[in-house]
Amino acid sequence: MAKKERKEKKEKPLEKMTATELRKYAMDLGEISGVHGMNKEELIAAVKEVKGIKDESKKAKSVNVRELKEKAGAMRAKKMEAIAAGEPTAKIDILRRRANRLKKRTRKAA
Repeated sequence: MAKKERKEKKEKPLEKMTATELRKYAMDLGEISGVHGMNKEELIAAVKEVKGIKDESKKAKSVNVRELKEKAGAMRAKKMEAIAAGEPTAKIDILRRRANRLKKRTRKAA
């Protein structure tokens, strides 16, 4: 058996595929429309739905990167308001740390 044939036999898990690979895979299935407008999470969900795979490994709390980024932006805006209002540095540091924690969570969630 050639190396190429072995690679084709072993299929990568959906979670390990890149978004580009998932788009190509979804287009090959043919039952999913709007593939190019979907992000990785949406692609995985759509492929699992078409293949009839139940997602039992769902986390208790789903973290959405976009929501986290919005919260971090709001926190930075609060920090800037606090600076403009002449708030104490302790309060500004708290807001800065909260924004940084949210930013780190976006990296982990991606």
